[in-house]
Amino acid sequence: MDFGTDFKPVTVQPQEIEGLSFQMITAELGEHSFSSLEYPIVQRIIHASADFELGRSLVFHPRAIEAGINAILQGKPIIADVRMVEAGIAKERIQRYGGEVRVHISDPDVMEEANALGTTRAIIATRKACAQAPGGIYVIGNAPTALLELIRLVKEGKAQPGLVIGMPVGFVSAAESKEELRKLDIPYIPYITNIGRKGGSTIVVAAVNALSLLAVRRAAGELV
Repeated sequence: MDFGTDFKPVTVQPQEIEGLSFQMITAELGEHSFSSLEYPIVQRIIHASADFELGRSLVFHPRAIEAGINAILQGKPIIADVRMVEAGIAKERIQRYGGEVRVHISDPDVMEEANALGTTRAIIATRKACAQAPGGIYVIGNAPTALLELIRLVKEGKAQPGLVIGMPVGFVSAAESKEELRKLDIPYIPYITNIGRKGGSTIVVAAVNALSLLAVRRAAGELV
């Protein structure tokens, strides 16, 4: 294929591009302290962002990976904070085990209640999800208020997430909300998060998709 430029791509085969990318990530990341089950999450997040600083900043609760795999295999729902997160998740792998991806941010009742209370739709959507989806995987890449509300509900015993993937991006309350998640002193609430302002839809989507690939491998007997 002639691209009409002096530079020629190493390959145009999709699987080869991904494989080469992962090799480059492993070589450039170098030594790290992530476990063999955590590293695929780190690798896909770096692949999605080309950001090694972000990858190194990831923090895993000791039970996070097992909790995520189990929730997917048990058909627990995945609750996304925004439509962009929902759109990026590989739903076929979630649906294979009876799960689904839910997002309530644009539900009419959520918008109506948020307007009436003068608060964010993310907060009201989180309350709705927690009432309907105990044991679900909560995936927050954009709304720090959603993460802070989820933490509040957990502390009050009104939410029992199976896993929290909390990596909202931004300047207002983003880093602080993740710090509060890391400080959550409730051992049975596992989480995946990071330190600092970085995050976003593509980042949490990468984490969910990496988890679902691990779940498929577990179901196939490839992971102990």
